[in-house]
Amino acid sequence: MNIRYTVIFEPEDEGGFHVYCPALPGCHSYGDTREEALKNIREAIEAYLGSLKKDGLPFPEDSAEKVEVAA
Repeated sequence: MNIRYTVIFEPEDEGGFHVYCPALPGCHSYGDTREEALKNIREAIEAYLGSLKKDGLPFPEDSAEKVEVAA
């Protein structure tokens, strides 16, 4: 399976990173480091897509657009 999804990393105040996939509602994870958070969200995405496949549902497309805004 070679599907690409945008993921968002958010540093937590107490340390570590919250990471989620906007295209997959409810698909969130956490890691103490960026690398761990990325590994964990990959596993969460694989499980999410596996569940969709098992239920015969289509995989959502990633329609996220990254735009940086300076203020």
